[in-house]
Amino acid sequence: MFLTLLLLSTVTCSVHAFRDSLFAPLLFIYLFDFSLNYKPPNLIHYHSNIKIYLNPNPSLSHLITSIIPPCLPVLSFLLSAINIYNLLSLFGLHSWDLLPLVFKGEMADARPDTPLMATSSRTLPDFKKSIKLKYVKLGYHYLITHGMYLFLSPLVMLIAAQLSTFSLRDLYDLWEHLQYNLISVIVCSALLVFLSTLYFLTRPRPVYLVNFSCYKPEESRKCTKSTFMDHSRLTGSFTEENLEFQRKILERSGLGESTYLPEAVLNIPPNPSMKEARKEAETVMFGAIDELLAKTSVKPKDIGILIVNCSLFNPTPSLSAMIVNHYKLRGNIKSYNLGGMGCSAGLISIDLAKDLLQANPNSYALVISMENITLNWYFGNDRSKLVSNCLFRMGGAAVLLSNKSCDRRRSKYQLVTTVRTNKGADDKCFSCVTQEEDANGKVGVTLSKDLMAVAGDALKTNITTLGPLVLPTSEQLLFFATLVAKKALKMKIKPYIPDFKLAFEHFCIHAGGRAVLDELEKNLQLSPWHMEPSRMTLYRFGNTSSSSLWYELAYTEAKGRIKKGDRTWQIAFGSGFKCNSAVWKALRTINPAKEKSPWIDEIDQFPVDVPRVSSI
Repeated sequence: MFLTLLLLSTVTCSVHAFRDSLFAPLLFIYLFDFSLNYKPPNLIHYHSNIKIYLNPNPSLSHLITSIIPPCLPVLSFLLSAINIYNLLSLFGLHSWDLLPLVFKGEMADARPDTPLMATSSRTLPDFKKSIKLKYVKLGYHYLITHGMYLFLSPLVMLIAAQLSTFSLRDLYDLWEHLQYNLISVIVCSALLVFLSTLYFLTRPRPVYLVNFSCYKPEESRKCTKSTFMDHSRLTGSFTEENLEFQRKILERSGLGESTYLPEAVLNIPPNPSMKEARKEAETVMFGAIDELLAKTSVKPKDIGILIVNCSLFNPTPSLSAMIVNHYKLRGNIKSYNLGGMGCSAGLISIDLAKDLLQANPNSYALVISMENITLNWYFGNDRSKLVSNCLFRMGGAAVLLSNKSCDRRRSKYQLVTTVRTNKGADDKCFSCVTQEEDANGKVGVTLSKDLMAVAGDALKTNITTLGPLVLPTSEQLLFFATLVAKKALKMKIKPYIPDFKLAFEHFCIHAGGRAVLDELEKNLQLSPWHMEPSRMTLYRFGNTSSSSLWYELAYTEAKGRIKKGDRTWQIAFGSGFKCNSAVWKALRTINPAKEKSPWIDEIDQFPVDVPRVSSI
């Protein structure tokens, strides 16, 4: 059986790049030595104490022969996994029956009492019929590429256990025998040293989240829903029909009475100037960074990487340059300013920081995620642009990442993986969220009628790729068995829906709107407890764009839910169209009494019941 699996793995690996096989180096060493110095072994096994005596002139292959048999079950299983991965690549399958997610939109149409998008466009594609198997393969490719040590660990432990059964006499005899095969020993040792060195040089550096902070605006920036409606009316920019439209959106949005708006928007008349926009940006960024530096005791000069993401406000000098100037960061800092990437840009920044930390040892990376409201408030009457006024609010977050081994002890989380999905090659996906002028020259963000369908397509692709990286083996085997039964055996059975609650303890889903949260809860079979951080963040702070994920994580910490070893899934999507995920593992139990967060003074008031319709 083992030889059959070995032969099959050799064939499949040769077709799909032999380097993808986890055991190619091990098999190469074994076969090389075996062909060089093969002599028929003369083994005598004692079942009581597993003693192995070798011929007077054995080769190194005899040692391997004595160690490999007890490991055959593990090797067979791992070779089977390799074969499954490679055979998946050879299948001519075009769909993955995995996640039948169907989302519904609740955006309004040109009339306040009708939907903004057509019924056919409000429903996301059925995952059972449209998920591509190539994304499953991509997920397994990530798993095999970066998870070699996870598979080799059991093998090393078994070999060590077998060697521990050798007596001193056995070890002495082994040393005597090896002296007759010096060339073989040198070659194999050199190969092992080379492969070990290559592994340690190419393995990814661990990325730690030392700490993070979320900006909480001052009380004077609070904006109740009635205040929002009063100010909208006093601007004189909106017709009565569109004021009524905004009222209906607000009543069903899931937002509470304590969200925040910048001073320039709350003023009567509003003052959307470049000066006010810079003022808002500085207030949010510097407020979050000051709190973060105080938490971590890191000096600004110690920061080697700076990444700022803000989708709609990109001044010159850039936002990242403003931070460098304000904190007098060092001259060789690697500074990046990301714009136009929507609500998923925060996780794009995390992914970029992760890659930069791989190339820059012993570094800190500071990531700032925010959105600017001042210059992006819409004062026209195009209803496809008015929805953003009702949902987006003021906020921002700062995150400190490190690849220093000494920071592991004090860090909160370790980054497990990131998965990015970009659908920008498709014209419909590319143009579903667009900043543009209306017929009267007023600039706003247009939400296409295809937005929900596009979001669903990106979301299912991202989840499909992420699944093999995080789902437990039992879930993957059940899925694979179902897939083979349906596609290869043509059996009429229901698709198996993996339970993502077995992969994650906590979920931080971008608080973009109530409708998407409702459908994710239903179709991923999440409980209200799992959705609580997202719903309460939407209620308390509104849609703060790319920073909303960090308000949600802060809520989870403030509730005392984060325990050592817990896994948290962050997922967000944005214009372009993109959907991105990040998975974090808690390195320690978080004590909320020792944490400073925007929730800490009022966490006992949550959760609250959010009605479907909250009359203004």
